[in-house]
Amino acid sequence: MRTTSSFIRIICFAILCAILLMFIISPEKPLEAIYDVPYWLTLSIAIFFMMAIEVCVAALQRILYLSLDSESRDKYDKQQAKEKENQFKWLKTTYKKLLGGKPIEEEHEIILDHNYDGIKELDNKLPPWWLYGFYITIIFAVIYLARFHVFGGYTQSEEYETELEIAKAEIEAWKKTAKDLVDVNTVTVLTDPKDLNAGKSIFNERCVACHKADGGGGIGPNLTDQYWILGGGIKNVFNTISEGGRSGKGMVPWKTELKPSEMAQVASYILSLQGTTPAEPKAAEGEIWVDPDAPVNEISTDSTDINLQQVEPTHLDGTPTDNQN
Repeated sequence: MRTTSSFIRIICFAILCAILLMFIISPEKPLEAIYDVPYWLTLSIAIFFMMAIEVCVAALQRILYLSLDSESRDKYDKQQAKEKENQFKWLKTTYKKLLGGKPIEEEHEIILDHNYDGIKELDNKLPPWWLYGFYITIIFAVIYLARFHVFGGYTQSEEYETELEIAKAEIEAWKKTAKDLVDVNTVTVLTDPKDLNAGKSIFNERCVACHKADGGGGIGPNLTDQYWILGGGIKNVFNTISEGGRSGKGMVPWKTELKPSEMAQVASYILSLQGTTPAEPKAAEGEIWVDPDAPVNEISTDSTDINLQQVEPTHLDGTPTDNQN
């Protein structure tokens, strides 16, 4: 555990184990695994076992070393010293090249004629990594200037507006799949059989006591006719389920027990009962509800509508006038 290679092995093992555990615990959304306690508990145990293995191997190596005679120990020590000297040799060589400096033995070649109280100055070149990085920034600046200021590229404001529109579109698309974000302003009638069956199950579990299984009404009103006490339509029915009926004698609010998606499902199922014939329908309560957003040609008329007939023009004395084109 004292060697650099031991720490590198443990760090690499921890990174690899962390990535694998993400996909094991949460295959669909791996990054969400980091919020789970089992993820960190399992990762900690794995790292602990890896450290224990490293300690055991180091202890075993120490025991074997002590079992050697003096000659074998000297030979082993020399071998270890040579391996340590060559360890990360390529990295050390690359680092020295990037520094661009000269060895101490060659510093006399770059000493300047300046001498300040015995302090001399070396004419070292700029490190290659710094110099090449500076050249890259110059090239980037030229390309950037030409792209956005000479040839009329998009501005930061335009890029911001574009990203904002994309984000809004993504949010709207996400809201369509996030059913529990629905509220009284965004709820729509659900027609999928799965949603209607789910709404029927909720209705049979919580609503039949007052409205009966066929929606004919009991303690609560008839849900199959066109009369509504608090308004019909998906928004009004959803709001009634969520907030409850009339104060003191209406239905209790269900928003604390049902999710928004469940209230939308049961509201859609209730609207599907419109026009059905229950076994014992309760007398109508409330008023006929007409959807204010419905097209005019969809609003039906009854026998009380006034029928307009063509009236022939007449003289004051009652005699008909001649119609001439």
